Amino acid sequence: MTSEIPTATPNENAGTSAGFVALIGAPNAGKSTLLNQLVGQKVAIVTHKAQTTRQRIRGITIEGNSQLVFVDTPGIFKPKRRLDKAMVSAAWGGADEADVTALIVDATRTRADHEGFVAILRSLANSKTPCLLVLNKVDEAPREKLLELAAAANEICRFEETFMISALKGDGVPALRKKLASMMPEGPFLYPADQVVDLSQRLLASEITREKLYLRMHDELPYATTVETEGWTERKDGSVKIDQVIYVERASQKAIVLGRGGQAIKIIGQSAREEIEEALGIKAHLFLFVKVREGWGNDPERYRMMGLDFPKQG
Repeated sequence: MTSEIPTATPNENAGTSAGFVALIGAPNAGKSTLLNQLVGQKVAIVTHKAQTTRQRIRGITIEGNSQLVFVDTPGIFKPKRRLDKAMVSAAWGGADEADVTALIVDATRTRADHEGFVAILRSLANSKTPCLLVLNKVDEAPREKLLELAAAANEICRFEETFMISALKGDGVPALRKKLASMMPEGPFLYPADQVVDLSQRLLASEITREKLYLRMHDELPYATTVETEGWTERKDGSVKIDQVIYVERASQKAIVLGRGGQAIKIIGQSAREEIEEALGIKAHLFLFVKVREGWGNDPERYRMMGLDFPKQG
């Protein structure tokens, strides 16, 4: 991370503030990358695949005397399937419940008149929550386009302020963090000062494996694939035995995940185990299994495990 790390503890002689910041935007706008920069360490998975984030992941940091709870939401797009609808609903739900909403825009891919971009702006224009406009990847976009995007956005929605950043490099992130801290309501911290993520160990481990799966498989695997931690056994030596199941929708996908002679799943497991150990500070023994579950996207229980509401209509 290139952004400066926030102060770990508040000044005891000053009042504190705390609140929620919803990070919303189109798929692949850079929300998860920005969340990791804002927190100062990795708390959300980042892949090339669109709609990687499925549930609301909360990353937590301290800026001065303010505690910021960032909600990384699924990308907002035009939903077609039941899973899509649940993800978009979760994204807008995160925005509705926040103290501040930050709209993240990929400045290299977004057009000022793009239908999806305009639709998001119009929805935000009706929101009572203060909003910030964050143009991302500004190091790769011409200045004329940045000014056009900012002008078009602010014409539709009244943003408190516009920021131009590079989430990947950390440029402009410290200023954004300080602005957000100044907008938090007064009150005690919502989480312990040393907590950086509001996610169970089991779910975090699942997310790490899902990231490694996508990074290894690239476009060979549909994003509907999911990972569930079904076993978590603490051993006497202090290590943890973790049993995870990778669910795919077809037998052909299972063969892809396993790889020839089981080599693909072996590499995925080793990479996931190493990051799980680093993220959780534990010695882990990771066992991966691949199962076919046709139509899991229509199973209410799978949605509950991901923290998503199950849409009534597909």
